[in-house]
Amino acid sequence: MKELLEYIAKSLVDNPQDVVVNEQENEHNVILELKVASEDMGKVIGKQGKIAKSIRIITKAAAGKEGKRILVEIQN
Repeated sequence: MKELLEYIAKSLVDNPQDVVVNEQENEHNVILELKVASEDMGKVIGKQGKIAKSIRIITKAAAGKEGKRILVEIQN
């Protein structure tokens, strides 16, 4: 999951070297924290949060195959 989120985020932003993904995992849940440069926040969130919602949908679909719940947090 971490690699998928990192790939998507780096494809969207102007400063891919500033993309950092931290993963925390327990028995049934995975929390992914996405950090990007402040000037790239708008590109990751999108208008009315549509890109962020799409990122969450894609990662949840991929996590569903592994039987885990996933939570994506976008941080500055």
